[in-house]
Amino acid sequence: MPTIYLASSSPRRRELLDQIGLPHVVFTVDIDETLPPGLPPAEQVMSLSRSKAEAAAATLAEGIVLAADTVVVLGGEVLGKPENESAARVMLERLQGNTHEVYTGITLMELAGGRVLSGYERTEVRLREMSRAEIEHYVATKEPLDKAGAYGVQGRAAVFVAGIRGCYFNVVGLPLFKLAQMLKELNIEVSQCWR
Repeated sequence: MPTIYLASSSPRRRELLDQIGLPHVVFTVDIDETLPPGLPPAEQVMSLSRSKAEAAAATLAEGIVLAADTVVVLGGEVLGKPENESAARVMLERLQGNTHEVYTGITLMELAGGRVLSGYERTEVRLREMSRAEIEHYVATKEPLDKAGAYGVQGRAAVFVAGIRGCYFNVVGLPLFKLAQMLKELNIEVSQCWR
């Protein structure tokens, strides 16, 4: 099996790949994430995941690059990672009591054959109403600061999640079913990695 390079510094994505037993090498990239205004969320995450994959591929000779990008969307507005605690509070106040969408774009780049696959997953999440004190306590944990939408469904914020429609792993940051289907197109069966 070719080496899979995860072009991401996200510990959650690494944990998800470990969870499904997919061997990988972390290859951190740093790109300008500025996009032209007006792009729909699905196009945004696919564009950014492709840019990350291209940045990694530029310095690698072989293997498969896996890159992903996740955003939270409320009422058509993309909410990225909060810049500070104040921004995290504002995001959580807006999200609480509402349903929002989570989009993750995935790009797989096969370096030897030159094939590039891109796709995305969309999941709806409803957060229950939260008191000001709950928001303050959660922000004080620092957990929201490196997460799109200022919350981690797999962490302490799980107690605020009233419901999910779609792929749970997409909300964590990597839709595993979608990824497995895309890898299959490159003749990689995840289950064959379990030996």
